[in-house]
Amino acid sequence: MSNLKKILTDKINCKSVWFMRQAGRYLPEFREIRANNKNFIELCLNSELSSEITLQPIKRFNLDSAIIFSDILIVPFALGQNVEFIKEQGPVLDNFNLEKLLDNNKNSFTKKLQPVYKSIEITKKKLDLNKSLISFVGAPWTLLIYMLGAKKNKNELEYKKIKSQETQVKIILDKLIQYLCLHIENQIHAGADVVQIFDSWAGLLPTKDLPDYCFVPNQRIVEFCKNKSIPTICFPKGIGENYRNFNNTVKADGINLDYDVDPLWAKQNLKNVVFQGGLDPKILLLSNKEIKNNATKYFNIFKDIPYIFNLGHGLLPETDPDKVEMLVKFYREYK
Repeated sequence: MSNLKKILTDKINCKSVWFMRQAGRYLPEFREIRANNKNFIELCLNSELSSEITLQPIKRFNLDSAIIFSDILIVPFALGQNVEFIKEQGPVLDNFNLEKLLDNNKNSFTKKLQPVYKSIEITKKKLDLNKSLISFVGAPWTLLIYMLGAKKNKNELEYKKIKSQETQVKIILDKLIQYLCLHIENQIHAGADVVQIFDSWAGLLPTKDLPDYCFVPNQRIVEFCKNKSIPTICFPKGIGENYRNFNNTVKADGINLDYDVDPLWAKQNLKNVVFQGGLDPKILLLSNKEIKNNATKYFNIFKDIPYIFNLGHGLLPETDPDKVEMLVKFYREYK
């Protein structure tokens, strides 16, 4: 069993390191593949290339876990909504159509995402037995924002647009939970060991609406995973001290801290959960000394409990791979 699974399922205190967006634009070998594959969704659905990209940071840094190269928006795509990634703008989805969503079935959904599951199978065969393969999904709320085109900009939401169609929103969330559970089960069946649930836009919700749109949808997916013995890590980014209520409701095996959460506060207030991450990815743009000083804070706070070393968000495109290599080595040697 890999260290990641030991930590999450048996709560064993041993070393484990991986990084969100560890396979990505900061790596020259990734940029080389990306230059010849302009359509991002098509790249995610190229099983051989997706597997190759997944393994790039493992080959380079000998990390303890691989995370399959895909995207959270592969689910709306599989449910019939066109997804385009536009340079300097990010993902753009077609206008949402409820009838189209409701017209889906499990067989057509699974068939459309077969290349993702094939990539997991290929990767699992190439991955050392002592390493974990992580699958992932976007949480229902985060996917809903993209599907309804409800974001004004990076930090602002057209919230009235969502509140004005609450009945439809509830139907969409229920459907998403159903298909996300199916996607998780299919990924695990293909060979993944663990699932991480990314609620990237949880922080845009007013506190009073967190239970309905964030806590409960995540909880329903985690409950499904528990019944299937699938280890879970949740990442409700940007909700501050509401991490406590999230943790009490959702009860995932692991929780990824974002860089705005005080790790000492988290250790004192979040119970019966394994901590992952927390380090601000912008720290990796600083000097080696500053990187080590900031990382040491996390090592020391969590040294006496199970902890997965990671970041408080994904690696930035401008990150120097040599800094990542240095940090991994520093973590491995730290006593």
